[in-house]
Amino acid sequence: MKKSNLNFLDFAVNRFFMKLFRTGDINIVKSRQSYFSFNLPSVLLMKGAEKFDIKYKNHANSLCQMVKYL
Repeated sequence: MKKSNLNFLDFAVNRFFMKLFRTGDINIVKSRQSYFSFNLPSVLLMKGAEKFDIKYKNHANSLCQMVKYL
């Protein structure tokens, strides 16, 4: 995904938290997100992509091995 799309997703989630906690301060929102161990969508997508890459690179399927070298 493009960086702008990831930023839009993060903005929407941050805006939801601002309304939830009735604040306009992003520092308060980020501290609450860390307190509740909440990850932004951009972080979750990056973790998922890394996990996929590791599985794809380590897979024994001959098609995956052939495509990896292209």
